[in-house]
Amino acid sequence: MTINLKQGERLDDLQIKGYRIIQSPGRFCFGMDAVLLSSFAKVKTGERALDLGTGTGILPILLEAKNKGDFYTGLEIQEESADMARRSVQYNHLEDKIRIVTGDIREAAALFGAASFHVITVNPPYMIGDHGLKNENEAKYIARHEVLCTLEDVLRESGKLLGNKGRFYMVHRPFRLAEILSGMSRHRIEPKRMRLVHPYIDKEPNMVLLEGVKGAHPRMTVEPPLVVYNKDGTYTEELLELYGLESRKEAGR
Repeated sequence: MTINLKQGERLDDLQIKGYRIIQSPGRFCFGMDAVLLSSFAKVKTGERALDLGTGTGILPILLEAKNKGDFYTGLEIQEESADMARRSVQYNHLEDKIRIVTGDIREAAALFGAASFHVITVNPPYMIGDHGLKNENEAKYIARHEVLCTLEDVLRESGKLLGNKGRFYMVHRPFRLAEILSGMSRHRIEPKRMRLVHPYIDKEPNMVLLEGVKGAHPRMTVEPPLVVYNKDGTYTEELLELYGLESRKEAGR
C-alpha cells in the first residue's frame, strides 16, 4: 500500500508481521518502554483493550500483532499524533481491529462508558511539572511531562473503565513507585505483578512494568529483573527475544 507522508514524517519497520508505523522525529518517537510494555501486557481472545495516551499508536499495533484480543482502541489528545496513528492503522490494514479516538484521558470514562474494557495499557508522562529538562518542543514536552494529565487522572479513569477483574498494565519510572502502588489500590486496581528493568545488571532500575487487576485480593508477585545490556554494551538475549530479533545489530535499528 502506498502512503503519502507529511513533511518530517517517516515510515518505520516494526519488525513484526510486516507492520510499519508513521513517526515524526520532530514530535515524538516510541522507545524501548513501549516495546517492553507490549510484551508484558496480555490481551486474550474476546477481550477489548484501550491504550491511554496512545501517541502514534505504537501499543495498539504491537498488541494486535502479539495477542488474540478482539479489538484495540487508542486514545490520544494531540490530533497530529492521532492522525499519524490512524494512517498507520490504515497502512497496516488493521481498521477492523484498531480504532484511534481523539480525546482527553481525564474524560475517558465519560467518553467510553464505565466498565467498557477488559484491558487498559498506558505509557504515561513520567515527569511531574517541570521536573527534569524541559524540551522546547511542545509535543515532546506533553508526552514526557504531566501537562495535560496526571498519574492520578490515569489511575482514576482506568479504575472506572475496567470491568471487574479487568487488567491494567503500565510502564513507569521506579522513583514514583510508592505513589503508583498506593494510587492503584486507592482506585481498586490491585497491584498483582511487577518487573523492574535495569540498563545493566549492576545499575539501579530505570523502568518498572506493572500489572494490576480491578477488584482483586492483595497479593503481588515480583518477577526477576529484566537486564537490557550485557557488560560489553550488547543487548541481552532476553531483550532480543522480547524485541523478536535474532541479532544485536537489528535491535539497534
